[in-house]
Amino acid sequence: MRKSRILTGVGIAAVALLALTGCNSGSPASPGAGEGTTPTSDKPLFEVAKDVKLTGSPTFDRITKNGKVTIGVKEDQPGLGYKDATTGERTGFDIDIARWVAASLGYGEDKIEFKAIPSANREQAIVNGDVDYYVGTYSITEKRQQVISFAGPYFVTGQGLLVRKSEDTIKSEKDLAGKTVCSATGSTPLQNIEANFPDTKTVGLDVYSACVEQLINKQVDAVTTDQAILIGYAAQDPDELKVVGEPFTTEKYGVGLAKDDTALQTFINTMFTDGGDTWKAIFEKNLGASGMKVTQPEVAK
Repeated sequence: MRKSRILTGVGIAAVALLALTGCNSGSPASPGAGEGTTPTSDKPLFEVAKDVKLTGSPTFDRITKNGKVTIGVKEDQPGLGYKDATTGERTGFDIDIARWVAASLGYGEDKIEFKAIPSANREQAIVNGDVDYYVGTYSITEKRQQVISFAGPYFVTGQGLLVRKSEDTIKSEKDLAGKTVCSATGSTPLQNIEANFPDTKTVGLDVYSACVEQLINKQVDAVTTDQAILIGYAAQDPDELKVVGEPFTTEKYGVGLAKDDTALQTFINTMFTDGGDTWKAIFEKNLGASGMKVTQPEVAK
């Protein structure tokens, strides 16, 4: 069993940003509120806000009543959203974005409950109120916006392909006819393959790490999701895996919110717009080792 190799080595996965597509520059300003430290000092990335008032947000009202923030996340994506099986520590760009939002609302780490929610269950978890918001490589799509709302985007990447190191017949998405491709059930990448690659067989599993395991075991021919995620897996097992081709979609990550909670949506978008320095610090902490120069995307108008 090779899964332990796939799910360890968070630091290596910082190179996951190598395949990110270009983003528009946001508006740098003073840091927002939250908790965390830079990788080279004890200086907080952000501080917990005090006496926050947010009128007209049912989600914030629920958070206030519960006395905590419940956040949906991923925990098997090194460098983005990852939970160490031994220590229980959560790390990654998405995790720190989630903490920043919580702290801007006035809630520190001791008042956060993280819930790992599979891709297929994200909208329902938000609709049911099982989570207050979701931060985890969550692409903004028109279909999802019929059910929930998004703040952001806060990150931009694109769909790619992960194959075995010995694979020489798949060099890009143009070579997928007759192949079997795995992705997370309910994910945008899986839906894209099903809709636009009719000659390709698909397999949907709960988490991407399970797809990677099937790839190594030769049960599928490729794994597809955002290239930022795939490069992290390839970096962890370079003798077995490689990323091929160029990104063939544009994926904009947003914070998933309850439908029409415009008060919270505006609050978070303002935080992103005014918190350019904080965004940069979070990026550098989690993905800066990739060496890529990536700017913060502008939020949707």
